[in-house]
Amino acid sequence: MTTADLDERWATRLHDLAAEEGVPGAALGVWADGQEVAAAAHGVLNAETSVRATVGSLFQIGSISKVWTTTMIMQLIDEGRLSLDTTVAEILPGVRIGREDAGEQIAIRHLLTHTSGIDGDIFTDTGRGDECVERYVGELGGAAQVFPPGAAYSYCNSGFVLLGRIIEVLDGRIWDASLRERLIGPLGLTQTVTLPEEAIRYRVATGHRERPRQDQAVSVWGLPRSVGPAGLITSDVEGVLAFARLHLDGGVTRDGTRLLSQASAEDMQRQRAEIPGFGDSADAVGLGWRLHRWGGRPIFGHDGGTIGQTAYLRIDPEARLIVCLLTNSPQSQSLFQRLFSEVFGAYAGVTVPPSPAPASRQAIPDLERHAGRYERASMRYEVSVRDGGLHMVAGQSDDRAAFPDEGPHEFDLYPVDATDDHFVARSDDRQPWSPLVFGRFGDGAPYLFTGGRITPRVG
Repeated sequence: MTTADLDERWATRLHDLAAEEGVPGAALGVWADGQEVAAAAHGVLNAETSVRATVGSLFQIGSISKVWTTTMIMQLIDEGRLSLDTTVAEILPGVRIGREDAGEQIAIRHLLTHTSGIDGDIFTDTGRGDECVERYVGELGGAAQVFPPGAAYSYCNSGFVLLGRIIEVLDGRIWDASLRERLIGPLGLTQTVTLPEEAIRYRVATGHRERPRQDQAVSVWGLPRSVGPAGLITSDVEGVLAFARLHLDGGVTRDGTRLLSQASAEDMQRQRAEIPGFGDSADAVGLGWRLHRWGGRPIFGHDGGTIGQTAYLRIDPEARLIVCLLTNSPQSQSLFQRLFSEVFGAYAGVTVPPSPAPASRQAIPDLERHAGRYERASMRYEVSVRDGGLHMVAGQSDDRAAFPDEGPHEFDLYPVDATDDHFVARSDDRQPWSPLVFGRFGDGAPYLFTGGRITPRVG
């Protein structure tokens, strides 16, 4: 089978599956065994303007940006300018982290592994100026400390903005400039940017609303510039694949230039903390990377989600396979699972593990113990007992309330086993089930773990 045949094969599958899943536009990139074997695009970049998506179109890659920020931190470690044990207070003296100031306890390793314990979803808009990251970090003195550093895993955007500020201080330039100098330029990327005024020079996607309004574009294009180090890179599939190849090849670029030491590239892929979950949904985290096991073999990667856009990157080091999917839909999880199962099945003989599903018998005692309000900086969950089962209303608060053009979401929670603590939910019948775990901190205080985050119960 020729490369052209492979291109046509995956272009057809992308189009068919994306159309079935109601995804307005998407781009797929596949690199395997030393050559880029497929690049395909589907649909439109904006359903309201009907501009077609192409393989060179730009999409927001969201939190995949965190691995780029991690890579720059590891470059600084290679240069001997800090270590994984360096604390925030050592690099940013005088900056308060949390109401009780945990800067002397939070180390670089905690920030890279989402184990710092600071509230992770703070999206304060500190303006468009070059000092926006510095100003954002200056306001973290009011952040909640959800748990002690190193005690648990909870996805933390705030921690990666902190890392971005550390890069700025050590490099003496803004995060965006360091990104260009350290990665974008050396990798030869011509369509990887951080700002909307840069992205608008190209064919660029805009986000869309959830079903059944997937033909409507969102009213806010991007997240505040202040959270750039956590999720503001916009790129085409070629740029994402080139960055992934840097890590697959142990820190060396396509032209043989070493940007990252072999030891640091390997260290990023080494397990550092488990991510709460159950069954095949239980994963782990390295330094920046998410670590998975598909069919018994290691897979690493990261997902990204912004306002109405989602992106996926997975790398199989044994098969030397990289696959990325960029979409302008907030509901593309099913497309990801179906398409990546076909691609990885064809090249590596493995598929995406199935999502957890409800147990066949639904009777679970003592549901009242989970009822109550769970709240963190930008999310609020109201859990109640209704008709013999658990019901949850999820709503955004504070700075993110106006981002997605969507109101609160309501879900029925379904148990998956007899532990009384493991449940699944989904927004509609076309989406995969998402796991939820009710747990307790060491002092017995209850929390809800969902969407990768710990949310304490209040009141």
